[in-house]
Amino acid sequence: MNHPELEMDAVVRRLHALRAELLEQSDASRDSRDTVMLDQTSVGRLSRMDAMQGQAMANAEEQRRQLALRRITGALARIEKGEYGECIECGEWIGARRLEGDPLVLKCIDCAE
Repeated sequence: MNHPELEMDAVVRRLHALRAELLEQSDASRDSRDTVMLDQTSVGRLSRMDAMQGQAMANAEEQRRQLALRRITGALARIEKGEYGECIECGEWIGARRLEGDPLVLKCIDCAE
């Protein structure tokens, strides 16, 4: 049984909207993750270093997005199994307000500490 205090249709809609937003952000940032050209004649050394730092930051952000997408998939799978809202550690219900704040949370507040 999914969390008794939550409207599962609303949770599913929110998860799908979050997924769509993350995919859109991923597409929008694709250019900033591209390989930085090493041609010093067209780009100065400091500009290239700035570009490489920007690329590294964009790649790190993409990794965070991919993790969130995997967590969304997991949350949707837990909803399908009827396990959404149960703490993965102790099996107790996660607080509804906690899940409303972050629908991807996996542990109750006690187990998260």
